[in-house]
Formats: sequence, structure tokens, C-alpha cells
Amino acid sequence: MLIFLSVMTAVLGTLAAYLGLRLIPAGWSTSARLWAWAAIVAVVLVQPASFVVRFVLHKEVVGDALSWLAYVAMGLLLLLLSFTLLRDVGWLAGRLARLLPVDPERRQAMLELTNLGVFALTAGTFGVGLVRALARPTVVDVSVPIAGLPAALEGFVIVQISDIHIGPTLKRPFLTTVVDIVNALHADLIAVTGDLVDGSVEELGRHTDVLGKLSARHGAWFVTGNHEYYSGVEQWVQEVRRLGLTVLIDEHRVIEHGGHRIVVGGVADYTAAGMMPSHKSDPHAAMRGAPADAAFKLLLAHQPRSAFEAAKAGFQLQLSGHTHGGQMFPGNLLIHLVQPFAAGLHVHEGMHIYTNSGTGWWGPPLRTTRTPSEITRLTLTRA
Repeated sequence: MLIFLSVMTAVLGTLAAYLGLRLIPAGWSTSARLWAWAAIVAVVLVQPASFVVRFVLHKEVVGDALSWLAYVAMGLLLLLLSFTLLRDVGWLAGRLARLLPVDPERRQAMLELTNLGVFALTAGTFGVGLVRALARPTVVDVSVPIAGLPAALEGFVIVQISDIHIGPTLKRPFLTTVVDIVNALHADLIAVTGDLVDGSVEELGRHTDVLGKLSARHGAWFVTGNHEYYSGVEQWVQEVRRLGLTVLIDEHRVIEHGGHRIVVGGVADYTAAGMMPSHKSDPHAAMRGAPADAAFKLLLAHQPRSAFEAAKAGFQLQLSGHTHGGQMFPGNLLIHLVQPFAAGLHVHEGMHIYTNSGTGWWGPPLRTTRTPSEITRLTLTRA
């Protein structure tokens, strides 16, 4: 943890120093500039302080309060950085094109005016993002056309929740709201596609036990996300099973509905083998031994990147999460560089992939992109 905290503090410190150099007006008094730099240092130091209080000193109440402060500060810093970089790119282009005033005083005045624009954009975006993040999750309805689907399976409803991230900023009340919304949808099957928690069973078990109230005709199913491996995956798998959910790790189960068999498969997180070698994410293993005459084959996989092998293994629908739909600018643009199916419904080699944009949030309590906190109701239809 010491190495992680050191690297994180160094990176945040560098970014914050850049913002200070670019945004603190040269014309301010020495006292005002010192106060501004002190605020920047506080934003940087509250990040490691929240980790130390929570994970070293085990002061949960104080640690959670510091975590809220740290994540809010991080969100503001990242938004400021994004808008400052955009401004600076435009400023550089203006200089190269000789569009800026020649007079140094006029140029400085224009720079400080654009600084005000950066602050205004940051404040407005932060406010909108905070309201969107704190709102009740939105139920998103999706129809999934499946070729050859028997008439008896048309209208089969799967409700998916993903990336809830119960931890320092999201607790039992939020998960209770999610469970109540999900149960009111009267699903045939509930899928929980990973990243349930950010913390240990000892710390968060009393907040997650409400998950045991999930109710569906064919039960609730769970696969691990990468954050379970940071939080004690073996203990969480045991805990989720204790709550009555079926945990699938590179395996499947067969259920019957309307006289037809359905394969429900699940894989460990795409990166799990690097943290726990026995949890090698393998859609082919999840399909092994499945009945060839199954009417429908469903795979739960935390990361959309599993889709390429899942299609080869013969699944017809993969449900994933992980991306949060980018969650906040510029993540909604950068996510496409590392995830092939960042949000919504896609098709790859005849297999449908649905990527849930996250029921909760991770890090800053912000959603500045178009994707809401999401509970997905997927209805199978005949193609």
C-alpha cells in the first residue's frame, strides 16, 4: 500500500502543481497566492490521508468522511485538469496561428479571462454530475432479439445490476434502494455482474447483506469483478453464496423455463488470473459440458473484453459492466481505447453483448456523461 500511496500522491501532486501554475493569477498578492497553493496541497494530501485512516488506523467514520472529501476533491481536480488542458491546447493553437494579442498585458488579461471560463465550466459540470450521480438509478429497458428463440422464451426478463461499489461513499441505504427497484421489476433472472464492493467482508458485510433479499423466478446470479480481487475475493465469494446468490466462476448451470433448457454461464473477471491464478477467465470452460440442445445460452462476464471468446464458445448473449460508460469526461472518450463495447447493446459474430453503465459509481460521486446510474431490464424477443 505504501508504494501505491506514494505513486498516487506523486501523480496527483504533479497534476495539481500544473493547475496551480496555470490558474493562479500572477497579479494576486503573495498572501493570496500562498493560500491558493495551500488549498492545492490540501487537495493532494487528503487522498492518502483517507486511505491511511480507513485501512491503517481502521477509523471507519472518520475515514468515510475523509473519503467523501477526497473523492469530491479528486473530481474537481480532474475536471479542472480536463478543461485547463483543453484551454491550453486552444491557447497554443492560437499562438501558432498568431491569433492572440501581441501586447503582453492584453494577452495576460485574456488568459485570466479564460481561467474564469475554466472555473465556470468546472463548477457547472461538477454540479450537474453530482446531481446525476446521487439520483435514483434509472431502469433502462432493452429488447434483445435472439435468432431461433422458442416462443415459450419470448418475453423472458433478465434484470442486470453491475458496478455497485459499496464502500466508503455508497452504503446499505443505496443498496436497499437498488434491491427494492430490482424486485419490483419481477425478473425471471437477476444478474449481478461484478464490482459489488470496495472493501472487506468484515468492513462491509452489514451493508451488503440486503443483497440476500433479491427475488426472481430463477434466482440471482453473481460473477466477480476486478474490485472483488482487491477486496478479498475468496471471502466475498463465500459471503455472496451465503446470501443465496449463485456464484459462477468459469462454469455454468442449466435452468428450465417453459419446457426449454437455458444455460447460464459465468466467468471470473478478465484480469483475475493475474491476481488469483486459479480464477482464469475462460468462456470456453464456462460452456464445457453444457447441453447442445439448450434453447438459450447466457454468459455473465464483468468486462466486455470477454465477448470475443464468448462468441467462439457459443453464447448468444453476454452481460457485462466495468466501464461505467466512462462515468465522467474525458473517460467517456478514453474508455473506447481499452474496451470494445463501452456501453449499451452491441453484436459480435452473432452474439449480443450488453454493457451496463454501472448501478453505482467509483471514485468521485459524479456522472458527467450521458449514461445514467443504471438498472437494466433486458427482455428476450424472437429475431
